[in-house]
Amino acid sequence: MSKKPSISVVLSTYNAEAWLEKVLYGFQYQYFKDFELVIADDGSRKETKDLIDRMTSVVSYPIVHVWQEDQGFQKSRILNKAIVASQGDYIVMTDGDCIPRKDFLSVHAAHMEPGYFLSGGYFMLPMDISKAITKQDIQQGNCFDLLWLKSLGLKNSFKNNKLSAKGFLAYFLNKATPTNASWNGHNASGFKADILKVNGFDERMQYGGQDRELGERLFNAGIKSKQLRYSAVVVHLDHKRGYKNQESIDKNRAIRDRVKTEKLSFTPFGIVQKA
Repeated sequence: MSKKPSISVVLSTYNAEAWLEKVLYGFQYQYFKDFELVIADDGSRKETKDLIDRMTSVVSYPIVHVWQEDQGFQKSRILNKAIVASQGDYIVMTDGDCIPRKDFLSVHAAHMEPGYFLSGGYFMLPMDISKAITKQDIQQGNCFDLLWLKSLGLKNSFKNNKLSAKGFLAYFLNKATPTNASWNGHNASGFKADILKVNGFDERMQYGGQDRELGERLFNAGIKSKQLRYSAVVVHLDHKRGYKNQESIDKNRAIRDRVKTEKLSFTPFGIVQKA
């Protein structure tokens, strides 16, 4: 790459080629262009690599594919590897099942501020609509259009404001929401230097809150957060969660409780580990 990008998008994936292809097209149609996409691949099969190789010649942004051998759910470890591989000074983090609206990166770029990380949200779609979305729907923005979504059976809900809110209403809802401005793996951003300062993700953690734990250590390090739940928008494609189990959730809860109680900011189980 001739020039270092101002933003590195770090995106996680595992054996979900159909969803990943839609997400890669979502980044193709971003208004903000000065970025690279770093795919944190937790041991996917060859079909994922084949898709990435094909899409590299289709999209206009650079793709970096960071892969590790499949050893079960090791998302924290592969995210740390992707963070190290990233070139930008600012990292936007999302998942390979979240299609970004065209202004997604523009919103993150406009709100980045030293001493803060940004907390976005997602709009969950049911499986039938997730499958129905085409490249053209992404390019035209249909999958963010409530009328189009309702024509496919989307129900009325207050959460629909995530897609329809603009301007002052989005600003007001960001301020008024009772939801904490936490680090959300599907939609969050911060300065790479801040993430490295706390040593990235805790690799002991498997499914269930490893993203929130990173944010809690950033808070303990003096970093504040801004709420962009109604401004930085992705639609979340539906999928099964076979890796979810109570044992890992309980283990992660114990780690998070210690981080909060002892106000820990650095994990010795992160990017840099002593032999």
